[in-house]
Amino acid sequence: MHETPDDLERLQELLDRSYAMAGVHAREVITPERRLGAEALVGRLVGMCLLTVATVTKDGRPITGPVDGYFFRGSFYFGSSKDSIRMQHLRRRPAVSATYLPGEELSVSVHGRASTVDLRAAEHAEFRAMLLERNVPLYGPQWEEFIDQGAIYVRIAAERMLTFHLDPMPDPSVDPEVVADR
Repeated sequence: MHETPDDLERLQELLDRSYAMAGVHAREVITPERRLGAEALVGRLVGMCLLTVATVTKDGRPITGPVDGYFFRGSFYFGSSKDSIRMQHLRRRPAVSATYLPGEELSVSVHGRASTVDLRAAEHAEFRAMLLERNVPLYGPQWEEFIDQGAIYVRIAAERMLTFHLDPMPDPSVDPEVVADR
């Protein structure tokens, strides 16, 4: 966890504000006991989080695709090539949505604006260090060269973020009492 107490406070305010603005149907599904608070959320978003990111074409069509996402200091970040269609969309239209959905027991959706991150800038040194710590052991030292030669990272400046979680259903093949209770 890289979040400071101030990060957690800002994140909790965002989560509360987003929930208050949610529609009736969303609040019927995401009941108070199915929400995650800031601390619980950051505890679940450790390491790489495969996100589905939506951008908008010039004629208004949404386009989604998977990206390696990272939750850092209370925000989602993701990377891509400077030449990718996704980055072309975001340069022209920075509105972006992303969802982390590892299974039916957890969902985090964020809507906001994309802003590029200069990994060489001192203000992003902690984020760069986290990326290197996670990815160099997986992909080798050439991964650092990869990010230095044109990979672009984006921070989603969240305007809304909704969480949903359920306790996982017990696996009847592991717990015979579950089968007996059905």
